[in-house]
Amino acid sequence: MTQLTNSISRTQVEQLVRQALTQQLGGGAATTGAPNPLVVNISARHIHLSQEHLEVLFGKGAQLEVQKDLYQDGYFAATQTVAIVGPRRRMIPNVRVLGPCRGDTQVELAFTDTISLGLDVPIRISGDLEGTPGCVLMGPKGVVELDKGVIRAARHVHMSPADCAFYKCANGDQLHLRIESQGCTTVLEDVVVRENPEVKLEVHIDTDEGNAVDLDHASSVTLFVPEGCKCKHS
Repeated sequence: MTQLTNSISRTQVEQLVRQALTQQLGGGAATTGAPNPLVVNISARHIHLSQEHLEVLFGKGAQLEVQKDLYQDGYFAATQTVAIVGPRRRMIPNVRVLGPCRGDTQVELAFTDTISLGLDVPIRISGDLEGTPGCVLMGPKGVVELDKGVIRAARHVHMSPADCAFYKCANGDQLHLRIESQGCTTVLEDVVVRENPEVKLEVHIDTDEGNAVDLDHASSVTLFVPEGCKCKHS
């Protein structure tokens, strides 16, 4: 039996994963000349914690522990979870914490989640927390009462400068996403461009949106500039 002695690099693994995703979803392959294949992922309910709040909830000196890496380099789902409590003691248990820690604690929920908690939550880009409602967070070692920080994340696409140049858009522009699924092909509008030189091309939609378009069984995804858009890069 022949033994393989050459190890496969992280770059090669990423290339193989991207090729598989492209074949499965038909995103990059259908867009001739695109620098990267288009990946669309569902961002389920989660929370970003500040280091201060992490230590209140999980004990002094606590650090986030990696459960699994996310698609974007350097980001991960942690082993830690918290309970979110809304008005009238309505609660969602076991909400996953994502890492690394941030400067401000932020809770990201789908519309169905906000109804369950009894909260009136605006759609916002991550980090835009002024005027948002708060909630109570319960961990194994303590409780944090937020006066703001709960949002419904605006559907968005992470793009590198090369991706923006290809799609003729820039940070803050709004694109359309066409998702072809058996019996429920849909175009999602207002997909906000978030440009960063260190990211991979990836669209994030929430659980409600992913279920509505049957993303798990999508045969093709296409990102495009809507007609009449006055995009900054064009």
